[in-house]
Amino acid sequence: MGRWLQIALMAVVLSGISNVHAQVESDLDYLPDTVSYDQAVPKPESVLGYPVGTWHVRHDQLVSYMRALAQSSPRVSIEEMGRSHEQRPLLLLTFSSKKNQQQIDDIRQQHLQSLEGQNNSDLPLVLWMGYSVHGDEPSGANAALLIAYYLAAAQGPEVDKLLDEAVILMEPALNPDGLSRFAQWANMHKGENMVADANHREHWQHWPSGRTNHYWFDLNRDWLLLTHPESRARLKQYHNWRPHVVTDFHEMGTNSTYFFQPGVPSRKNPWTPDNNVSLTEAMGEYHAKALDDTQQLYFTQEGFDDFYYGKGSTYPDAHGSVGILFEQASSRGHLQESVHGELSFPQTIQNQITTSLSTFAGALANKASLSEHLQSFTDEALQLAKNDDLSGYLLTEARDKSRFKALLEILRQHQIQVKGLSKSIERNGQRFAPEDSVFVPLNQPQYRLIKSIFSTRTSFDDNTFYDVSNWNLPLAFNIEYEEVERGFWRKLPLTDSLPDFDPVLAEPAENAYAYAFSWQDSKAPALLQALLEHDTQVKIASTAFTAITPRGKVSFEPGAVLIPAALKQPEGWRDIVRQHSNQHHIKLWSVTSGLTPQGNDLGSRTMALVKQPKVMMIAGAGSSQYEAGEIWHYFDQRVGLPLTILDMDRLRSVSLSGYSHIIMADGNFSGIADKQVKAIQDWVEQGGVLITQKRAAKWASENDLLKATFMSQKELSSGFDTTKLSYADKDALEAKKRIAGAVFSAEIDPSHPLGFGYSQRALHFLRNSTLAMHVPAAPFVTVSRYTTKPLKAGYASEEMIEHMAGKANIVAHKLGRGKVIGVTDNLSFRGYWYGTSRILSNAIYLSDFIDAEG
Repeated sequence: MGRWLQIALMAVVLSGISNVHAQVESDLDYLPDTVSYDQAVPKPESVLGYPVGTWHVRHDQLVSYMRALAQSSPRVSIEEMGRSHEQRPLLLLTFSSKKNQQQIDDIRQQHLQSLEGQNNSDLPLVLWMGYSVHGDEPSGANAALLIAYYLAAAQGPEVDKLLDEAVILMEPALNPDGLSRFAQWANMHKGENMVADANHREHWQHWPSGRTNHYWFDLNRDWLLLTHPESRARLKQYHNWRPHVVTDFHEMGTNSTYFFQPGVPSRKNPWTPDNNVSLTEAMGEYHAKALDDTQQLYFTQEGFDDFYYGKGSTYPDAHGSVGILFEQASSRGHLQESVHGELSFPQTIQNQITTSLSTFAGALANKASLSEHLQSFTDEALQLAKNDDLSGYLLTEARDKSRFKALLEILRQHQIQVKGLSKSIERNGQRFAPEDSVFVPLNQPQYRLIKSIFSTRTSFDDNTFYDVSNWNLPLAFNIEYEEVERGFWRKLPLTDSLPDFDPVLAEPAENAYAYAFSWQDSKAPALLQALLEHDTQVKIASTAFTAITPRGKVSFEPGAVLIPAALKQPEGWRDIVRQHSNQHHIKLWSVTSGLTPQGNDLGSRTMALVKQPKVMMIAGAGSSQYEAGEIWHYFDQRVGLPLTILDMDRLRSVSLSGYSHIIMADGNFSGIADKQVKAIQDWVEQGGVLITQKRAAKWASENDLLKATFMSQKELSSGFDTTKLSYADKDALEAKKRIAGAVFSAEIDPSHPLGFGYSQRALHFLRNSTLAMHVPAAPFVTVSRYTTKPLKAGYASEEMIEHMAGKANIVAHKLGRGKVIGVTDNLSFRGYWYGTSRILSNAIYLSDFIDAEG
């Protein structure tokens, strides 16, 4: 495209945009007045009933408008990618010229073919516009309404040029559930006279905030982990299109201004090519010009990094796209005072519109460079793989097929190629068998992403992290793996056939004395819960035993589940057991006798009857919405256990006697009155089980419920040499005193009830706090403790590593007739840390076996 056309397009994008303030009279106030608009295309206000920015748009209103827009213009097509947890449609709109729309799938396929080496420089650019992954950052979703209208209705040669040369994909609201929750909050507090006072209730959301999705997760951390349907639906379409540019529109603190990438140069992910930063800078010139022309304050290259590959502006960087983060100061309502004066909701929308339009202009101006970058990305990745000392990674998991399958499913969704083995091999004393092993080769287009998710790096040039410093997936799943050097890969017996993780299970005997299944599989708790829901009488073994089956003697480890015919079982119980074991793909054994060749007999008192648990989680204001949501998600989605969630301010009015277990996630629980603390203590002493995580464990310790002590802040600050530091070193020192998100190795006691199901002592935890718990003096209380050199992957300073070394991270003991469990780590981090999440199930179903005095 000629320079004069670039200038013309920039002019039409930027000129005529007004500086919108608290009140708007028309949607057109936000948009360039140098173009005309097709009157047959409805403006958002004609569907909403008010100009954008007057009220916060609900997701259902947004959907209604986008569907009306698609019906009115041949430039627009719309599809439903999936549904959110609350069953809100996840929309993807495609904008391009009428001619392009008529052959849109051909364009898509030709574009993908060009990434495999088939040169086609005439293809349109593919731009992905993503708005409001955080629901209480609504300026993006509201701006999407107007950008959509602009693309559908604006008329003129420059707009035609844009639509001819680009396919623009739009995800108008990445977090429908959170957006709707926040819109309701903001709208319900708006009066005829808007209140800008920052203390006004409108600007202070109740717990949980609209930032998160249905289960209170941050969806902007889920692009890599794929815990939620919103992310899985988006990723499928991302790989269907492989866009050149991906935008990610956010909000930040009210007293800030406007940010666009690039971020802090030293905090770029090392696997992201430098050319990505150069292209981001080139497009940044257009954002700067646009904001200069509208006289807006902004900043770049500070505050935000580009390290974690699980965010919307960084995941694309690992695939040859250019991901760009935008952050707008938030009005968190309709009008709020700030250090820069009153900030209105329409103003925040305006800036997101301005940089959306400058994205179009900057992308077209850099079309050749963006195309070359994306088309050469695969070749560069394959060359990097060719020069790597490793050829790939061997992974194996013999006992927990469900956990292994879940990991491989994540790899599959990331388009990572996996190979099977045709015969067994040994590496460094580890056996890799075809039925439970795979090989992940590095010689594939996803080389950079694979190196990232297998990284155990612990040293970094810049030790300040906006998010986690490691996200090694095999460590998160506690999957054994070995690096394979380049010279050995030809010796691997590789095949395209992968292990069968869902085999057809043999039908158990109709007249069996009992049925039994192992506790090793991650889905065993879900099967147990399903049986309890059907009033099936179930026992759990506290010790190992060998049972007689039609197939011979079978050994079972502690935690094995037994369903005896001798107990009073519900009608049709054998069918119930068979149906749910098949549904969960858990191998069910028919036991023919109560007499065991080894271990206790099936009628032993060591076989404890399992009662249907009734579990409460104390949450609400003061507790971490993220960690409470992770626990809720684990029990609801993975186990099928109903969880009562109680706001802590209601403790005084609720009887605890009907609950078997109480969970307290991380949070500040100092607001719980002494009377309620005493009620919790009495409840435990009468037989309840209290499960506490992170600061909740420290609270339990301070209230003499958990018999363990924690390092003080003074102790944690010791060991840092500050004698020669200047003021400029202040931030670096604070970074050394944090553990933002690193993998720490511990040894768990597999003979302890909380360790049942683990076959090895080594276990990896995600640590994102500096809480350190001393090993209690009482024997048999410590369930897990960190190793003497605990840092496995990610960043922690030498001083913090020394503080954590050898410390207890899980303790459990009796208190009266009840039990107290304390954990210093997040057991179900972001819903994907399968390696430690089963400890939560053990704490529910196996807590009766805890018999150590604190």
